[in-house]
Amino acid sequence: MNIELMILIGSIAFTVLILPLLIKRDRLLDALISFSVMQAMTWLFGALVVEERLIEYPADFFNFATRTSFTFEYFIFPAVGAIFNVHYPRGSSRFVQALYILGIPGAITAAEVLIEHYTKIIDYVDWKWEYSFLSMTATLLLSYGYYRWFIGRIRRSRLPEV
Repeated sequence: MNIELMILIGSIAFTVLILPLLIKRDRLLDALISFSVMQAMTWLFGALVVEERLIEYPADFFNFATRTSFTFEYFIFPAVGAIFNVHYPRGSSRFVQALYILGIPGAITAAEVLIEHYTKIIDYVDWKWEYSFLSMTATLLLSYGYYRWFIGRIRRSRLPEV
């Protein structure tokens, strides 16, 4: 088994294991909404980036079906978005919120840079790590905004219990 396959399988396994630990049953609806919204956004943004040949994913699952990163864009990053939204520190100071907003995409970008440099999973063709950081930050914030709006509508529309 090559290093790329080990990283991809390990990333999926880690995500599968950590999701039930970080998403409690009472927040499952919130997580599922967030996951679905993130999948829609990452599909669109990922497809645009790949079609413009800014990034290539030489080693990934389902390369015969899509040139985007199935592992990251359809599973790992949507899972990160679900965790991001469910655990967003709403009651904390702006400083803590800024650390949260910048820390999560910062950690993912750092991992992506290492993966890009040392493996064949991702190849920056006409791309820079700064673009990844900014696009992930924007995507997480858009997802959180939609999540708050959608969950607010659901909670307001529920009939009062008798």
